[in-house]
Amino acid sequence: MRAPSFELIGDAMLPKPEPACLVMADISGYTGYLAGVELDHAQDILADLIDTIVGALRPPFQLSKLEGDAAFVYLVAPGFDGSHLQDTIESAYFTFRRRQRDIKQASICECDACRLIPTLDLKFIAHYGQIAKQTMSGQEELIGRDVILVHRLLKNNVEAKLARHAYILYTDAFAQRTGMNPQAQGLIEHHETVEIIGDVRCWLRDLEAGWQADAARKRVEVTAAEAIASFVIDVEAARQTTWEFLTAPGHRVMWTAGATGVEEDVANGRRGAGTVNHCMHGKDVIIEEVLDWQPPDYLTRRIQLFDTGVNLTLTHALSDGPSGGTRIEVRVAPPPPELMERFVQIGPMMQQSMQASGEALVKLLNEAAAGIRARVAAAPELPASAARFATQPVVHDRGSAPG
Repeated sequence: MRAPSFELIGDAMLPKPEPACLVMADISGYTGYLAGVELDHAQDILADLIDTIVGALRPPFQLSKLEGDAAFVYLVAPGFDGSHLQDTIESAYFTFRRRQRDIKQASICECDACRLIPTLDLKFIAHYGQIAKQTMSGQEELIGRDVILVHRLLKNNVEAKLARHAYILYTDAFAQRTGMNPQAQGLIEHHETVEIIGDVRCWLRDLEAGWQADAARKRVEVTAAEAIASFVIDVEAARQTTWEFLTAPGHRVMWTAGATGVEEDVANGRRGAGTVNHCMHGKDVIIEEVLDWQPPDYLTRRIQLFDTGVNLTLTHALSDGPSGGTRIEVRVAPPPPELMERFVQIGPMMQQSMQASGEALVKLLNEAAAGIRARVAAAPELPASAARFATQPVVHDRGSAPG
């Protein structure tokens, strides 16, 4: 974990404020759910869902603490990439929904705790501000006005506007600091009045609508069976970190062989399907169009290779590595028959470029993973789950009520 910095004021050492992105992930409906269900399975279900949420948020976020049915995470960094942070939060919601569905389908238990799993949902509060770290009772705590604000925003008037539980409430401070363009993305302007602080301008992302749109989106993926060529590397970093290095222009230029710069053109201020990248290689430019964007699982690009006349479609597929970390598989779709001869001619050049880029990427990601492992090891422990609900019904002690 990053060591806190301090400043001397008089004779006292006080924590020095640091800029941070703060996110609260809160399971909606859990209090009502808990009131009418069996505690033994409810505890397992909560532990599993919290583990799923935190696992999807870190990295880049770091766990500060668990607060019942909520997880409070934060990110201290030199800069903040709004597109990546939005992807991380939304992907955490999609992961939550898939896990919720899988638990329901896998469980053979008919108790109320298992039956009512679909009534749970998830909301996020995302804010940017100043924090300080202070040790209290042997535990590191985040303190400051902005920490208070995030917690106060959990009690809001969003449902009156969305009529749904699932949403992300971005403060305007978060949007401005991370370079978001809320209007271009179609986010809903919203205001909350917080005691002492006053009016807080916010932006709403309807996650239920996002979930439905994701389910309906056409997938464009080069599968392993379709690929004419592939390139596989294993890295120690988690998929979220690997995704960031694969997609963020500032990271890409650090490992892409021969690249002197990467410029991206995004229509709505957020990278994704439809984004066009211009990868500079001296006087030459490779133009990429993103065809599909499924963080942190895969992305598909159509690439114009200089003046070769060959356009290639490639998928970067990410999966859990055999020894932890991430496996990256680059799959190349076959070109049209009339371009096959030209494709064969440039094959050695492509292979050499991929080899050099892959080696540089492995080095960068393994270094990043080492620092992240140290922070995760120092973070609060997640609740343990026996995962009984996924395989068998609850077993009660003799004399207790049936589940």
